[in-house]
Amino acid sequence: MENTMETKRRWSTVRLAKMAMLVAISIVLVALIHVPIFPAVAFLEYDPADIPILIGTFAFGPVAGIVLTVVTAVIQGVTVSSASGIYGIIMHIIATGVLVTVAGCIYYRKKTRKFAIIALLCGTAAMTLVMIGANLVITPYFMGVPAGVVWQLMPFIAGFNAIKAGINSLVTFVCYKRLSGFLHRQ
Repeated sequence: MENTMETKRRWSTVRLAKMAMLVAISIVLVALIHVPIFPAVAFLEYDPADIPILIGTFAFGPVAGIVLTVVTAVIQGVTVSSASGIYGIIMHIIATGVLVTVAGCIYYRKKTRKFAIIALLCGTAAMTLVMIGANLVITPYFMGVPAGVVWQLMPFIAGFNAIKAGINSLVTFVCYKRLSGFLHRQ
């Protein structure tokens, strides 16, 4: 029994270290890569920060994905993306949280390539739809702009979220199996 407890404790420590590494990679990626997708709304910048979070979600489950999301959003929000403040932290948690929850729950049920594709497509669609509502409710409050202005920007906002989640999902799909051996090794 003592051996089993020690093995579980060691595995938990290793798992936490790997999750911390994924958070660090996510923050470095957003610091290095952030590109406007639509020149008309240059403040909507693509970044690959969700890729390590999605990889961690697939490796460790949807609860771990939420933990990775919150930790990354807070650290990122007070360091490399501090200009967006609490608004950026909230929106990051909502967007990435929806993406990893939906994708993670689907993939967790059946860990196959087919389910990975379905999970990532559903996560991308869910993130896009939820962020339409989140932007209509939260953005006017924090940015002090009328909801009508946000609605006029909605094609860009929806497109941005679909493109960002789509690219990050595609990269995750391509990279995950190559990295899963390391993440699952004890």
